[in-house]
Amino acid sequence: MKAVHFGAGNIGRGFVGLLLHEAGYEVVFADVADALITELAAADSYQVHEVGENPAVRTVDNFRALNSGTQEAAVVAEIATADIVTTAVGPHILKFVAPAIAKGIAARAPGLAPLQVMACENAINATDILKSEVSAQWDGAAGSLEDKAVFANTAVDRIVPNQEAGQGLDVTVETFYEWVIDRTPFGGAAPVIPGATFVDNLEPYIERKLFTVNTGHAAAAYFGFEAGLGKISEAMADQDVAADVRAVLDETKELLVAKHGFNRDEQEAYVQKILGRFSNAHLPDTVTRVGRAPLRKLSRHERFIGPAAELAERGIVPEALLGAIAAALRFNDTADTEAVELGQILASSTADEATAKITGLAADHPLFPAVSALVDEVKTSV
Repeated sequence: MKAVHFGAGNIGRGFVGLLLHEAGYEVVFADVADALITELAAADSYQVHEVGENPAVRTVDNFRALNSGTQEAAVVAEIATADIVTTAVGPHILKFVAPAIAKGIAARAPGLAPLQVMACENAINATDILKSEVSAQWDGAAGSLEDKAVFANTAVDRIVPNQEAGQGLDVTVETFYEWVIDRTPFGGAAPVIPGATFVDNLEPYIERKLFTVNTGHAAAAYFGFEAGLGKISEAMADQDVAADVRAVLDETKELLVAKHGFNRDEQEAYVQKILGRFSNAHLPDTVTRVGRAPLRKLSRHERFIGPAAELAERGIVPEALLGAIAAALRFNDTADTEAVELGQILASSTADEATAKITGLAADHPLFPAVSALVDEVKTSV
């Protein structure tokens, strides 16, 4: 069995690539980072160091590596004979890997089982995004895309921090992970990946992860940044920051229970697990890394505005989430290009203009006035 995985970075090597390897796949890593690909191509193996509860070291071998920028034809040939294609490149990069995937699918021999494609990105329904990009590149002369490939959405969760210098290809990750896959597109022929969980309805799991893990992680980063703390674990060790993060997750818990019918006790146990993960002192994760790209994190359907808007629509004032939104608006890390752009928007726009531009909220949305008031407050303080 063979899997082609786009994205040979820390998440690709330390999460998706690891699970595919342990499921028995030969993994072909594809990436445009030439130095990384060269190092991978020359290596026989690398190690994944899982830290936290029940730490372990796992060895990954039986892989190859190709530069998807300079060796596209070779990547296309690998896809043409692969069983699975996965990605961990970032949602905004999917459009750049789609052409090679489309060509690889078109080159598959008649009678070969459909290629199973899964985008393992930190975004809602990322595989749908990838499929749309592949469809835009599809050559109709190759037949029906639906006959040659199956696209399944996934929800992925594993904290993979910036790595210490000198680790080479080895990756340090937390022990916890979750890879939830929508089984319905496979029609009874889902891949066998022992570390993955297959479900019939993915949406609740996507939102549970986004509105708990991502919301809580970013909240810890922004509250921690304001408190002058460097690491996420240090932020969670601060009683005030921890209380603020807990309050945010109390609000998202109520939304998830009401919207998706999660058992309240099970959701509370999930929240407790997540808070424990954030406090893992073995992970050298910084508030600036987790808080980077605040404009994306403050966008309409992301981790803050998304749940806050839904609560507001239900007549609930999301006080804790509004506090996290305010902290995100004050994230002024000069090394982060989006933080700089956020500051420029705040400085050059009225409160209502900035609110609409940053959050995508309509002026008549019940959350809009509260966010606009926060924006105005931040504008007057800078």
